[in-house]
Amino acid sequence: MRQNAARRTALLDAAIEVLARDGSRGLTFRAVDAAAAVPTGTASNYFASRDDLIAQVAQRTRERLAPNEADVEQTMRAPRDRELVGLLMRQLLFRMRAERSTYLAMLELRLEATRRPELQAMLVEVFSTNLRESLAFHIGADLPGDETTVVLLYLAMTGLLIDDLTLPEVLAPYPYPKLIDDLVRRATATS
Repeated sequence: MRQNAARRTALLDAAIEVLARDGSRGLTFRAVDAAAAVPTGTASNYFASRDDLIAQVAQRTRERLAPNEADVEQTMRAPRDRELVGLLMRQLLFRMRAERSTYLAMLELRLEATRRPELQAMLVEVFSTNLRESLAFHIGADLPGDETTVVLLYLAMTGLLIDDLTLPEVLAPYPYPKLIDDLVRRATATS
């Protein structure tokens, strides 16, 4: 397998675009090569199989959707209150909108995992890690709420993101800032 890290990343990013645009069935080495504008056969030189490509795409989506550490550090200078939690949720929404293709590719992988147990096991680990890291961040930063608060925010924001990035008209009547502030207020009400 080829080891050019920049080329591998470009191929993974192209695979993310293919997944977002064409779905899981459209994810072929040829489609990735075309999206990356590289010679036919390039992707097959970097990934042992389609399953290997999918596994690496799952990790790459995690990297691309992660917040910028400097941005988080700047945000976390604010008082540790509900307003900060609301700001973090709005930043999450804006980050996912900026990485719409990546989020849609991740949704395609989730759907594909319902049909492929080996992919499901891998994605369970990826998403469990995301949730554990969110819990550790929230609790470690002494933000309002407990573990259940974080899980409720995770579930609510997942639904909000799916609608916003796939069928935005569903939530169009509800202003996002108010919706997110109400969500945070209610999720942290018992803490």
